Amino acid sequence: MKINIRINGTRYTTLESLHEIDDSQVVDFLREWYNAEEYVIGHTSGSTGAPKEIRLLKKDMLASARITNDFFHIGADSRLLLCLSPRYIAGKMMIVRTLLSGADLRTVKVSSSPLKDTDGEFDLMAMVPMQVETSLSTPETAQRFTRVKQVIIGGAAISVRMEKQLQTVPTACYCTYGMTETVSHVALRDINGKSKSPFYFALGDVHFETDERGCLVIRAPHLQQQRFVTNDIARLIDDTRFEWLGRHDNVINSGGIKLFPERIEAKIALFVEQRFFIMPEEDARLGQRAVLVIEGRAWDEEQKKQLLEQLRQELHPYEIPKKIYFREHFMETYSGKIIRKLI
Repeated sequence: MKINIRINGTRYTTLESLHEIDDSQVVDFLREWYNAEEYVIGHTSGSTGAPKEIRLLKKDMLASARITNDFFHIGADSRLLLCLSPRYIAGKMMIVRTLLSGADLRTVKVSSSPLKDTDGEFDLMAMVPMQVETSLSTPETAQRFTRVKQVIIGGAAISVRMEKQLQTVPTACYCTYGMTETVSHVALRDINGKSKSPFYFALGDVHFETDERGCLVIRAPHLQQQRFVTNDIARLIDDTRFEWLGRHDNVINSGGIKLFPERIEAKIALFVEQRFFIMPEEDARLGQRAVLVIEGRAWDEEQKKQLLEQLRQELHPYEIPKKIYFREHFMETYSGKIIRKLI
């Protein structure tokens, strides 16, 4: 069968020629892409349970790639960098964007510091926050990061600290909003630059509304399903822009007041360097109370007291964690999302 894709500067025109490619996951995806089925197999992130197998229509993937390529001006002269596994939607879509545009795809080994293994100028790269953090941590890879024109960051929340770091780099950085079911992102948020904003904006003809829970509903006319109900609580600015408030699954009802852990965490991030999360704990009087779980060895009482004093200056009394727990290591999904369990 004839194919047409450029990888690491070499054009491949037959399936048989793919054996020359070092990355077996890329080869496996391309063989699946060019088979007779109308779909490829994907897996959900596993952020709310075990990852589930899902069939992704190839025509939906092409439609999603088209609106991304249009927004980022990706064409035959572009260079893309693949540093995520093609077993998951973010990696698959970088390959599809390459197939659709005729761009040159550079592949590197999937790691926490992918720029350590490559150099050069790129028009678009997709990363998870851990890869961004690691890349910015050394002068060599931080310099290489600046040679990427545009970076889309997804799979997990971006910390306040990282967002501040990204204000100093010339690379245009975007948070992505989407899920495996919507075949990659349907909205972006400008992290830095003149357009920096707390609001996500729709791509293509995507529109938004909210349901009776206050959760986002996605209208995506470029996809076969077209309507997706999420568990993300959002504040609509208009039908193409929204502010993400947090996951409905994570909301804490404390004495009748709804607390959004993700918003509390953004404030706490100014004072805690380790990874952490806010979660509910049963309370006889309030029903639920917010508690803080920090990754690493337990602090002494003086350290905990100092942190709580700082938090009292930043948080509403209901938001202040009623207890602090410590866990040596957090469980996380493939994409780096923390699994919020006190285990």
